[in-house]
Amino acid sequence: MNVAVRDLRAPAEPAASRPALADCDLHLGPSGVAGLYPWLSARWRSHIETYGVSHRTGMQHGLPSFPKAQPAAARRDAWPEGGGLPGSDLAFTRRQHLDPYNITLGLVNPPTPSNSCMNPALGTALARAMNAFQVECLVTPEPRLRASIVVNDESPEDAVAEIEHWAGNPAFAHVLLLSRTGAPMGSARYFPIFAAAVRAGLPVAVHAFGFGGNPDTSSGWASFYLEDMIGHAQSCQAQLTSLVVEGVFARLPALRLVLIEGGFGWVPALGWRLDRAWRRLRSETPHLDRLPSEYIRSQVWFTTQPMEEPEPRAHLLDTIAWIGWDRLLFATDYPHWDSDDPAHVLPLRLEEWQRRAVLHDNAHALYRPGA
Repeated sequence: MNVAVRDLRAPAEPAASRPALADCDLHLGPSGVAGLYPWLSARWRSHIETYGVSHRTGMQHGLPSFPKAQPAAARRDAWPEGGGLPGSDLAFTRRQHLDPYNITLGLVNPPTPSNSCMNPALGTALARAMNAFQVECLVTPEPRLRASIVVNDESPEDAVAEIEHWAGNPAFAHVLLLSRTGAPMGSARYFPIFAAAVRAGLPVAVHAFGFGGNPDTSSGWASFYLEDMIGHAQSCQAQLTSLVVEGVFARLPALRLVLIEGGFGWVPALGWRLDRAWRRLRSETPHLDRLPSEYIRSQVWFTTQPMEEPEPRAHLLDTIAWIGWDRLLFATDYPHWDSDDPAHVLPLRLEEWQRRAVLHDNAHALYRPGA
């Protein structure tokens, strides 16, 4: 975390004096599930009031599985003055984040694990409601924002219908999945979702988190929030490996995947290990016609938050160079407690084209917001 709590009453540096930024991970949404009631039928409102929303957590007490470092996992200064959860007050978000940092493109990844609902029909209804909320309450009043098509990935048929419903709507930038699913993402059950995203011309973003009903580590349930946080990178590695080895990238060469909030320092090592193993076991996967690392380097993007910063920091440049300077997207994770301050991210001596690529150009090239 490198965000300092700021006095919102203090005069901010004019946005015009700052370079334009594209922030690819903003957690904005309603202040609780009741905020989605205008887009839910009477049946589902009654269901939620009577039975609540149950998730596949494997824990009796429900969400969250582990106590967060801060309430709502949010910065202490991100709670709106008028009440509500952090990220639920658009005017407050403008004053605190969009305006002072000159965010000209902001990708909304709403905090809604609808894919993990024990009742799949409820999960699908919540996804539709969240998508309608984003259009009406976020993108329409704030044209700098772009929404995510939230889908219930544990009901692929419904997920495909949701993508097709919103396809072509310029309010949406990508299809949003979460990294902890019921099965590895390369499994055949999820393939129709990726195919639908390609048909819609949209990238698929996989954000760290979610509740697939499985333990949060490959060895069982962790004991501490710290382990849960570190496990985000592990789940992203497992999902990326699955998508490569199962042949999803090979079958869908137009698929563009964005891994959000899972780190990226591990990417070269994973690519090397996959390549080495595949050279010896390639007869098992004849559907792969090139090295696993080549699929990663040509079809996958990563976000800067959280950023591993080795010592010496110059080693980070080698990591980014392996991934590709055109494959790294700036993200703050606003308004969470470990969000990054745009003024202090990329603490390295970079060429101007490198800094501009990460902070702005790569996101515009991928998402083409003006197209």
